[in-house]
Amino acid sequence: MSRESTTRRLLVIACGALARELMTVIRANGWAHVQVTCLPPHLHNRPEHIPQAVRECIHANRRAFEHIFVAYGDCGTGGGLDRVLEEEGVERLPGAHCYAFFTGTDSFARLADEEPGTFYLTDFLVHQFDRLVMRGLGLDRHPQLLPVYFQHYRRVVYLAQRHDADLEAKAARAAERLGLPLEVKYTGLAPLARALRPMAFRSETDGTSHHGVLA
Repeated sequence: MSRESTTRRLLVIACGALARELMTVIRANGWAHVQVTCLPPHLHNRPEHIPQAVRECIHANRRAFEHIFVAYGDCGTGGGLDRVLEEEGVERLPGAHCYAFFTGTDSFARLADEEPGTFYLTDFLVHQFDRLVMRGLGLDRHPQLLPVYFQHYRRVVYLAQRHDADLEAKAARAAERLGLPLEVKYTGLAPLARALRPMAFRSETDGTSHHGVLA
């Protein structure tokens, strides 16, 4: 089998907010047949645009890959993404939101039930808090909107993919700017690896995967 056919077997279309973590999981598991292309993370501020952006990416890559998989949750599309994926015959990761990929769907459901008014941060969002939250929502220009946007939130939960004191300090500053208490929950990458593994194994035929890495 040619190298081209081996490395172009599965394409994962993902939110840019997952790029680093996805690549870490793929490399750690030796999934050489998996490639990733990412859509801009700022789409989460306009989730109504996610379904069409995913559809266009599917169409642009359909001929080049044997399988396509989508690493998004519903992510605020109100079922719009699932309707597109059903029409295109493409699967996605389970769950209402991509945050659930870091915790596992059951754990995320417990967090949401415990406090529906939770604003979630990940390593990526901590790094990009100013760009995606403060500037992305216009709060740098219109700080008076902060209590309007966040009036129903009661806490910030930082889902940390790695132990990093600097990131925790940045998360604390972000929560302080929102006027909310912070909780830090270390997730690692095992839940994300478990969520990806069925599709990675289904599309793999060269036997190079290392089972159990980050599991």
